[in-house]
Amino acid sequence: MSKVVVQECENYDIGRVVKKINSGIEILGGWGKFLHEGMTVLIKVNLIGPKSSDTAAVTHSEFVRALTKILISKGCTVWIGDSSGGAIAGIAPTAASFEVSGLAKVAREEGAEIKNFDREGAVKVDKTDGALGDMYLAKPLFEADFIINTPKLKTHTAGIYTGAVKNLFGCVPGLRKAGYHKAAPNPKDFGQIIVDINEAIVPGIHIMDGITAMEGEGPTAGEVYAAKKILISTDPLALDTVAMKMIGLDIADIPIYDAARERNLGEYHLEDIELAGDYNVLPKLAGFKLPKRFGSTKKQNYGALIKVIDFLRARPRIDRKLCKGCNICVESCPVQAIDKQSKAINYKTCIECMCCHELCMHKAVKLKKDNPVAGAMIKLMGSKYK
Repeated sequence: MSKVVVQECENYDIGRVVKKINSGIEILGGWGKFLHEGMTVLIKVNLIGPKSSDTAAVTHSEFVRALTKILISKGCTVWIGDSSGGAIAGIAPTAASFEVSGLAKVAREEGAEIKNFDREGAVKVDKTDGALGDMYLAKPLFEADFIINTPKLKTHTAGIYTGAVKNLFGCVPGLRKAGYHKAAPNPKDFGQIIVDINEAIVPGIHIMDGITAMEGEGPTAGEVYAAKKILISTDPLALDTVAMKMIGLDIADIPIYDAARERNLGEYHLEDIELAGDYNVLPKLAGFKLPKRFGSTKKQNYGALIKVIDFLRARPRIDRKLCKGCNICVESCPVQAIDKQSKAINYKTCIECMCCHELCMHKAVKLKKDNPVAGAMIKLMGSKYK
């Protein structure tokens, strides 16, 4: 039987959050069950874009600060990592997102290290659904000794709900996310990709920041809801099942979770999930607003979604006028897709991880739109993230 700890936490006071997380972990067997001194622990946050922590669009920086303090007190090295979703449109906002969210500040002040998945390299994994051939995930996920997944409790306009299981989509670096969305625009098919990632990357603990949640038209345009909850589990599907029920959803109503249930990613029967912590009966979040499209019988136009993705498609291109021949792009490419002499990029090999773009000291690697009209449309929007 899976166990989900649900803690009541009024606000982001560091002492309060530390106490609630520690007591929750104690219920699961204590930190000693998971960690030992000298380990490198990666905190995989939800950093969807350059949003402040107060918007409830990202894992709150003070929540991460509290967890970082705990881990450092245990003698661990702490990494804080993610790849922002905005890279789908070729903007590459991950670096800006760490700053705007306050997570970079937390890392500087607490002695943690930021891991921008768009510049850290990628590793090929065996598990893939075949939608895009080989699957590549961010290298720090394989270099860390232990991973803690820290999703945000949020609604999602397209997927209805996003939580622990979906948060691992940020393990896909750079522009590759767009390819997965295009290959699997149907939520049921996209759910297969999400499960593939969850099976390739298995965090030891999932700690959901639900102190403030996002209701309505999430994952970025919704409203802040004071949920005052922290959810902790070693089972991401059980955690999401409980979180969904708290906001008035049933996991069977969310197509993106069909694959997770069919492939036994975790427990999803409420009667087989033990609640612990401050609640032994499921708490309900009164008045919580779901996305407007939930329950709609209107058929989703997936063809239109694919056209939008194609319209916004961007690829790295090297400007030879700016290139100084340092070859850091060539050396950093995990799949050797860049010719050392000509600097031509083999797009059949390129995995669009953005290492070349992020590591070029001379700004010679540009993210260029395949469609010049799209490039002109978002030029101003992209400039504020540089």
